[in-house]
Amino acid sequence: MTTTQPASNLNSSNLDSPYLYNCWYVAALATEVDNEALFSRTLLETSVLIYRRADGTPVAMQDRCPHRFVPLSMGKRDGDDVVCPYHGLKFDCSGKCNHNPHGNQLIPKAAQVRSFPLVERYGFLWIWLGDREQANPDLIPNYGPLVDGHPNAVGYTYMPRDCHYEVIIDNVMDLSHVDHLHGEIISTRGQLTPKPPVVEEDASSVTAHWRWEQTPAMLIFNQFLPAPQDSARHFIDITWRAPASVQLSVGATQNPEYTDLNLRNCTGQYDLHTCTPENQNRTHYFFATRRNHLEDDAEFNAMKIKAMHDAFVDEDGPIMDAAHREMGTSDLFSLNPVLLPSDVAPVKVRRKLAEMRRNEQPSGSAVNNR
Repeated sequence: MTTTQPASNLNSSNLDSPYLYNCWYVAALATEVDNEALFSRTLLETSVLIYRRADGTPVAMQDRCPHRFVPLSMGKRDGDDVVCPYHGLKFDCSGKCNHNPHGNQLIPKAAQVRSFPLVERYGFLWIWLGDREQANPDLIPNYGPLVDGHPNAVGYTYMPRDCHYEVIIDNVMDLSHVDHLHGEIISTRGQLTPKPPVVEEDASSVTAHWRWEQTPAMLIFNQFLPAPQDSARHFIDITWRAPASVQLSVGATQNPEYTDLNLRNCTGQYDLHTCTPENQNRTHYFFATRRNHLEDDAEFNAMKIKAMHDAFVDEDGPIMDAAHREMGTSDLFSLNPVLLPSDVAPVKVRRKLAEMRRNEQPSGSAVNNR
């Protein structure tokens, strides 16, 4: 009988660290952090406190008082400062203690909470958990199309999963599963399975391209085409950028004059899948989508993001979680998986991530300063 290693014992024995630290991850949707509350989330096995200053600027620090290690998120705000609930030490938004109510009220030099660079961009809060000196906001990939257009044409959602983050990346980088896992609304009529994508890569990204024709067009688009039941040409372009963001553009057209298929000349949508490990067994999964049709319809927008959220949670999610449990390791290649033509892109991503983690290890500072 074959036994499976428990998910709690996941390992990456070939790597010194399971995470890439010197890069930008999404910590939260911008809407998850309001102007009053203290928000806490575990990212890369580090507890993080996020809140907004009075002027709305978001800040992040480790969610742990350096005295007795109580989560600061259990405390309260005093203006832009945070007060520990246990012994009343107060910290400013840089993590520096500025009030000690005990004894002579001197502040110990060690009374400092580690703070993290945090940037609000494209509807997300991006955090840097590695070496602070390397935290250049220009390294955040450009996902400007998400915030470029009518506010009723973009939707955001959060879908935490009980699986390793690379399983999520595998799922999005290989969309041949659409032919087998998903229902009629996004059916590709079996066109993706026999058609391996064209794959390109550079130092920090991997892109997969699909082009196909089907009758009728995908049902998420056909009602917006001139002849809803007729054939249409389709495209999907998927680009992974380190560490864990996958931008997907998909669309359809019935205009024969359009030889270069893209969102400028097709009915379609611009999606972003991005995820951040909580640990090796659980991942924060964020998603955003902007369409280029019916852009001012708020009711349609709410319906669309709910439908996509439900598809990921009810269809992709259980499959990814089950695969993660059965694998029992984050090292896919150690299991000698059968590889198919559609696996080229996700395999390249996994290899790039492994190489980037190895190259980051010599400094060791990001890991040792957690």
